[in-house]
Amino acid sequence: MTPTRARLTESDIRRLVKGDSDDDRAAAAHKLCRSIEKAVLTDEDREAAQDIIRVLAADATELVRRALAVTLKSSPILPRDTALKLARDVETVALPIVNWSPVFTDDDLAEIIRAGSIAKQSAVASREHLSPIVTEVIAEVGAEQAVKIACANDNAAFSEKSLGMVVDRFAASEDITKALAYRAVLPVSISERLVKLVSDTVREQLVARHSLKPETAIELAAAARERATVDLVEQAAVTADMPQFVGHLARNRRLTPSLLLRALGRGQMPFFEHAIAELAGVAHQRTWLMIHDAGPLGLRAIYDRAGLPSRLFAAFRAGVDAYRSLQFDGGHRDRERFQERMIQRFLTAQPYAAKDDINYLLERLDRAPEMAPQANAA
Repeated sequence: MTPTRARLTESDIRRLVKGDSDDDRAAAAHKLCRSIEKAVLTDEDREAAQDIIRVLAADATELVRRALAVTLKSSPILPRDTALKLARDVETVALPIVNWSPVFTDDDLAEIIRAGSIAKQSAVASREHLSPIVTEVIAEVGAEQAVKIACANDNAAFSEKSLGMVVDRFAASEDITKALAYRAVLPVSISERLVKLVSDTVREQLVARHSLKPETAIELAAAARERATVDLVEQAAVTADMPQFVGHLARNRRLTPSLLLRALGRGQMPFFEHAIAELAGVAHQRTWLMIHDAGPLGLRAIYDRAGLPSRLFAAFRAGVDAYRSLQFDGGHRDRERFQERMIQRFLTAQPYAAKDDINYLLERLDRAPEMAPQANAA
C-alpha cells in the first residue's frame, strides 16, 4: 500500500497506537482515513486499507470512531459490514455514516429505520436519494420528525401507497401536511385528501402546484371566500352598521344560502335577519316579525320571498327554532351548545330532509372557523 504509506509518517502511526490523548489518536485516525480515501489503491491495497478501517471502527475511543465516520462518510471504500457496525454506534459516530454512506442497500436503510432512534431515522430521511422501498418503511414506522424530513425531501421517491400511509398517520400534523403540499410532484388522490387538512395558504399552493379535479378547485375557492366572509360576520356582529355591511355583501353577490346558513349556525341572528331583509326587499322590522313569528307561516313566507332554496328550508327552520329555545348568556360553550341543538333539531325534523342536505349542513357547520368564546345575544 505504498501510496498510502507515502502520506503517513512513523509519528502518525505511533500517535494512532499510543497517542498521549484521545484528541491525538483521533487526529491520527483522521489523517490515516484521509490518506486511504485519496490514495489510488490496487485490489491488494484496498483489502489492506479496509482491514485498517475495521480496526479503527472497533477502537474503544469514541473520538477515534467519530474521526473515521466523519472522514469516510461518503467514501465507497468503507466496508459495508463496517458501515453497518458504525450505524449501530452512538449517534455522534453513527449519524454521518447513516446520512451519507453510499455502501448501504435499501434493506440496510430499512433496518436502520426500524431499529434506529429518531435522530437516525431523520438522518436516513435526509439522504440525497431515497428509493420507494425506503420511504415506505419511513411512512409505516417513522417518527413524525423523520416523516416530515422525508416528505420535504424531493429526492425521496414515495409511492402513492406510502403517501397515503403518511396522511393516514399524520393528518393532524400541520408540519407534515404542509411538507406534502409543497412537494414537487404529488398524486391527485393525495392532493384531494390534503385540501381538507391544510391551511388556506397551503391550500393555495396545492391548487397552484398540483393537479386537482376542476370541481374540487371551484369548491375550494368558494369555501375560502365564505370562510373569510364569516370572519367578517363575526366582526360585523359588534358594529352598529349591520345594514351597510349586508348591503355591501349583497351588491357583491356574497349573500349566498350557504353563507346565511353558516352565519345562523354560529348564532349570528342579527346578521341573518338583515340578510333576509336585504334579499327579500322587506324592511328589517317586518322581517324580524316574520322570522320570529311563533306560527308556521311567517318564516316560510319571508324565506321564499328572499329566493332561498326550498331544499334548505328545514335547516334554516331548525336554526331559528334552536335560537328561540336557547337563551344566550355568554357562558361557557354557549355557541357550541347552540350548534349542537340546531343540528339535533335538523336531524330529527319531520319530514326528514334529503341525505345530501343533511351532509351539506354538517359539512358547512364543521367547516366554520373556531368560535369566539363569547356570544352576542340578539
